[in-house]
Amino acid sequence: MHVADSVAGWLAQRRQISEGKTLGFVPTMGALHRGHASLVERSVSENDLTVVSIFVNPTQFNDPKDLDRYPRTFEADLDLLRGLGVDYVFSPSQADLYPHGYRFRVESEAMTSVMEGIHRPGFLQGVMTVVLKLLNIVRANRAYFGEKDYQQLQTIKEMVDDFFVGTEIVACETIREESGLAESSRNRLLSESGRVQAAAIYKALTRCPDVESAARTLAAQGFTIDYLEEHWGRRFAAVFLESIRLIDNVPAPSR
Repeated sequence: MHVADSVAGWLAQRRQISEGKTLGFVPTMGALHRGHASLVERSVSENDLTVVSIFVNPTQFNDPKDLDRYPRTFEADLDLLRGLGVDYVFSPSQADLYPHGYRFRVESEAMTSVMEGIHRPGFLQGVMTVVLKLLNIVRANRAYFGEKDYQQLQTIKEMVDDFFVGTEIVACETIREESGLAESSRNRLLSESGRVQAAAIYKALTRCPDVESAARTLAAQGFTIDYLEEHWGRRFAAVFLESIRLIDNVPAPSR
């Protein structure tokens, strides 16, 4: 497995890839878990070569404290990726991806008017901007994204289409713990009891008849509700537990 810690280092590796080889790409912020592993496994199975990026993107954090406490487990991440058969890891610095600072950014008028766009100002702009940079640098045939971040997934699909990016965006199902809790790097910030309690999010989303009752159910169990809404035929939740923000979504239950 080759590890490139700069754009120049990755481009040198990229030039050595034979023309006929297909390249799969999994962009991550590290702190890898089973959800990331499922994306990598799919890429490995569908492409000749796979590259995973590890970059904690500062422009998508509107709270500096949230950026500071984001888990960083680089060496463990590399061990996991080696075991999964990854060919390349691209781990650039902030100076590499933002050589002139955050002067240019991608906007989405439609997507930034709901859910994450409202409740996390600048988040989707930061995501779109860094993903566009990464797609342009990596030049993969396919890139893999999880449905847990469904609004982000939809935004990236539309951006890639609008900007004529030649990478196919592949959506992958959310990986869950046995309790139903969606796999997330933020889960490791919860206490053991908090992790058990967090399983109530999935239960409320799938069992309650509407978003209002789901919000009441979670609030009664000690969660602070950021939003609970339905869009695109799906039900979305963003809640706080132990000061950790957790998100999830499921297909909207039929009424």
